[in-house]
Amino acid sequence: MRMHNPPHPGEVLKGLYLEPLNLTVTAAAKALAVTRKTLSELINGHSGISAEKALRLAKAFGNDPDVWLRHKRQYDLWQAGQVFDASMVKRLHKPEIRA
Repeated sequence: MRMHNPPHPGEVLKGLYLEPLNLTVTAAAKALAVTRKTLSELINGHSGISAEKALRLAKAFGNDPDVWLRHKRQYDLWQAGQVFDASMVKRLHKPEIRA
């Protein structure tokens, strides 16, 4: 089941990890071995979660990289669903096999 208007993964990172741990963007970026700009872009919703970022976040916060990729997938699918018009796509069916 898809979530209604899921938060951007950067919002999840900020709200569930950085703020409760009182981590600054600078300190978190250093721990993740990324630039401050890279982390800031993620937190502010200007970039997404790559497989590499998911691995970094999982190691830093003790969870699974799939957690981060699921956040990304939910967010991306919901965003795409807001603008995608499926009316032009035709449903395809497998041909029937006659015995």
